[in-house]
Amino acid sequence: MNPTSLLLRYPANATLSDGSTITIRPLTPDDKVELMRFFTRVPEEDRFYLHDNVTAPETIRAFTDHIDIERTIPIVAVQDDGRIVADSTLHRSRRPALRHTGELRAVVDPEYRGRGLGSRLIHELVELGRGLGLRSLIFELVDLREQRAIQAAASAGFQEVAVLNSRVMDMYGSLQDLIVLELSLTDDEIGHLEG
Repeated sequence: MNPTSLLLRYPANATLSDGSTITIRPLTPDDKVELMRFFTRVPEEDRFYLHDNVTAPETIRAFTDHIDIERTIPIVAVQDDGRIVADSTLHRSRRPALRHTGELRAVVDPEYRGRGLGSRLIHELVELGRGLGLRSLIFELVDLREQRAIQAAASAGFQEVAVLNSRVMDMYGSLQDLIVLELSLTDDEIGHLEG
């Protein structure tokens, strides 16, 4: 299915485990300021593991001004006042041999952690992956640093497929393990696992 068609289901309201509600919707070019504010609220130790310097204005401009939903679908969670409280993305490979796979990434505001928001965003990205006809999704997380995300991914059906020992270095120079989790989106593989 066309990514644009998939995004017609948004905005969507979600109720979190504490009863609060947020809106989930695609990132837009108008989100520059709020996205920058969001990432500055994320602890530096968490931002250290991200792929880009998300507190640099040029990075935020690149994220918001050059949205290519054929390659990356960015979804944010927003409060009623417009404040972004989570950012998540589904990345599709440009490599023809990997066009059937996707990679998930998600960051949640510290104030919203432990309230089910990360799990809800993972669910949204999984459904987008299914709608795009992807065969599998992967999620790479740092073992000791991102335990809540690992648990949320496992609850969504992701299975640990690899542990890359001492693959990442934290901001203090200590080596950490990288956990690779995968979710099959094909019925035949799911049936094979159940049978």
